[in-house]
Order: sequence, then structure tokens, then C-alpha cells
Amino acid sequence: MSGDLYRLARTVLHPGFEGTSAPDWLRRALGEGLGGVVLFARNAIGAGLIRELRAENPDVVIAIDEEGGTVTRLEVEDGSSFPGNRALGVADDVHLTERVGRQIGRMLAGLDITLDYAPSADVNADPANPVIGVRSFGPTAELVSRHTAAYVRGVQGAGVAACAKHFPGHGDTVTDSHLALPTVHASRELIEERDLPPFRAAIEAGVRSIMSGHLLVPALDPSLPATLSRTVMTELLRGELGFDGMLVTDAIEMRAVAAMFPPGEIAVHALDAGVDAICVGLTDEDGLREIVEAVVAAVREGRLAEDRLAQAAARVRELSAWYAGQAESRAKVHGDVDEEVGLDAARRALTTTGTGRLERAPLVVEVNTRLNKAIDADTPTGVSAALTALLPGPARLRLEQGGELPPFDDRPVVLVVHDAARHPWVRETIARAQAERPDAIVVDTGVPAPAGSGTHVHTHGISRVSAQAAAEWLVR
Repeated sequence: MSGDLYRLARTVLHPGFEGTSAPDWLRRALGEGLGGVVLFARNAIGAGLIRELRAENPDVVIAIDEEGGTVTRLEVEDGSSFPGNRALGVADDVHLTERVGRQIGRMLAGLDITLDYAPSADVNADPANPVIGVRSFGPTAELVSRHTAAYVRGVQGAGVAACAKHFPGHGDTVTDSHLALPTVHASRELIEERDLPPFRAAIEAGVRSIMSGHLLVPALDPSLPATLSRTVMTELLRGELGFDGMLVTDAIEMRAVAAMFPPGEIAVHALDAGVDAICVGLTDEDGLREIVEAVVAAVREGRLAEDRLAQAAARVRELSAWYAGQAESRAKVHGDVDEEVGLDAARRALTTTGTGRLERAPLVVEVNTRLNKAIDADTPTGVSAALTALLPGPARLRLEQGGELPPFDDRPVVLVVHDAARHPWVRETIARAQAERPDAIVVDTGVPAPAGSGTHVHTHGISRVSAQAAAEWLVR
């Protein structure tokens, strides 16, 4: 039974790792029954790496955050080929969203990736939200619900499992859960009306996985974050919403929960609450061993029921079996290349005011708002590169908070900003620039503030295609 307990404990873990090839400790763990692996841009993801992983355990659940837009692990160097959720919500064509989801699923299927930690089903109710923003389809439950279901249908239609996140909804927060524990100050009635419908829609669409959010929601559980709460994970999600697929945590090294317990205890509490898979965004051999030992000890001490651990492991295996059964779907979409869908979506999401355009190379001032930790630090906004392709020779500089605008000459000026709705200093920078140069063009790649005077271009997302669509409009 001891060996069985260790295998069960390994089955429910989804660790990430450093390096571009599978380290020896990870290979050994896979051979001993490790159930999952999560990949990041740092792993230089390719078919060779995934073959290494599957050689040790053909049934391993290989997971990735490939949302499109700002959150991409496969296209981090040049930016995503897809504009992201907010842009899709602005375009508001569920057929288009399903096409995008299918192409993202097709891209993952081509690499033999099991599970996409997407889409974000959060309703971005607070424009000041520092971590969701353009990762949400929008600010209303009805809009987010329709597009969440469409995205799920698209990804899973390509034979890859989708994962709706971050239950029960991360949209009405002003704290980044990577840094601290956010609190959702909403009544049970408001949560039911605003935050839960997208998850209900995902479940109705057959979503195979849901990710918990590291959120304190006092109306549901006043003492424990959702990830660690049986009230939220089992009574609400399993009982009331009827979800029976694989429930996975957000990364447990995030400070929202890591400040409360060591990794092994987080895993034990989450499993006891009803979670099936533990995402550990980055660990090593010692870290993985610590979590396995903590789970096994909790079962032996009676703090975690063995039946609950076995049920969690079974759900991980069920997701792997579902993926294996989708081979025909993956083969069917292999040649179904919809190359223009990302750019088409980006163009349709573009909103503009004013008539300014560029006839010669501009000075591009990138106003840096430091993207949140869900976004890879190397992800480019891409506007300068896209303009260079159409008007060779633009100058580019980056302006940090507190920095001074450069002296302007007779060149056209383009300010590239992100989330002006959230940053007063960005809005003040825009106002100063336009006071000196009323013809300055503003490109906002995030959640924009209401457009003032002059020309404003809102892409509603950071991606290679969003930047291309903006550049095309400016050089039309």
C-alpha cells in the first residue's frame, strides 16, 4: 500500500522545471508515475522535449498556458499570432472566437500537448484589476459566458483539453494573486449573477478541466482561499455547478497561498478541498519529494482520506484517457490551417478615434507599465516592429514611470501605452505629450481610458497580430 500511496501522490502533481530538456529527476519521477508536467517559455518548448517526457510516461498530462494575446509560452519571442480574449470580446463574434480556439488547439495538438490552461473565464468587472484585464473577454457575464463556451469548443474540437480559470472568478480584484491574497468583496448574489455564469457555460460546453483561483471570497468562505476551501471546490463547483472533470490549482508558489503554508501543506489542503491536480510552476527534485512526502504523510495520519487522493488521481488519468481518445480529432484538424484568423480577429477588434495617420517614420515612445507576472517578461508589444515593417526607420525609446518625455522634433509621435484606464500616470503622460504635440497618436494595447482629443488606436491586447493591425491602420 505504501508504494501505491506514493504513486497516487505523484499522479496528482503537475510540476514545472528549469531548462530546455527534461532533467534526470523529472525523468525518474515520470517513470515512477508522475501524472503531469507544466511547460513555460523558459523550456524552449518543442516536439523533441515533449517526446522526452512521453518516453518516460506516455500518459503524462502535459499542460501549458497558451491563452493567446499577452499570455503565450510558444510565441513569446515575436508575440502571439492571436489577439487575446478582450480583443475577441470586442469583436464579439463567437464563431470567430471558436476559430481562434481551434487554431490554438491545433498548434498544441501538433506538439502533443494534452491541456491548455485557457481560457480565462473571469469577468473583468474592475478596470483597475492588475492581473486579468485584457485576459478577460470583457466586463459582463453574458459576453464572457458566450465567448468562454466558444473558446472551449474550439480548443477541444482540435482534440486538446481546455481549462476554464480562475474559479470562482478573479475579475473583481485589485490585487495580483502572484504577489498577495486578493479578496473578492461581493455578495453571494452578485457572485452568482456575475462571476459564475461563464463557468456554468464552460461546463455546459464540456470543458475537461477548471483551474481554481487563489482568492479569498468571504461570501463563500470567510477563512480560506478558494483553492483550499471545500465549500468552494466541492460544495459549490462539484455540487451546485455539477463539474466532474479535473480540477487543478493555480501555481502553488504564488504568494496568495505560499505565504500561508509550505508547498506540501498547500497540496494537502487543496486535495482535501476537492482539487485533483496540483500545479507547481517551478520546482526541483527536493521540492517535488517534499510535496510527495507531505501528501503521503497526510494520508497515513488521517488528515487526507486515501479515497479522496485516489479519486483525484483517477480524474487526472481520465483527462489523459480523454486526450488519447481524441487522436482522430487531432488528425482531422492537422491540415486545417486557418492562417488568417488571428490577424482577422485583431483587425476586427481595433477601435479608433481621430483621423491621424503616418506618412513617414515616427518617434515611438513606449510608456512602460510593467506587465503582470502571468505575462512572460520577454513578450513584446510589437508596435515598433510592426511600424518598422511598413515605414522603415522609426526611432524607439522606453519611458518609465517618473521619466520625462523626450524633446520632440518634427517627426510624427506615437505613444504606445498599456492599460491607461488603470494608471493615472499614463493618462497624465498622454495629456502632457498631446499638450505639446496635439497630433501625437496614442496606441493603447490594454484596457484603455476613454479616448480624448486627437487620434487613439485601441488594440485591446498585446500580440504580434494586434500590433500589425494597428500599424496597418496608421499607415493606411
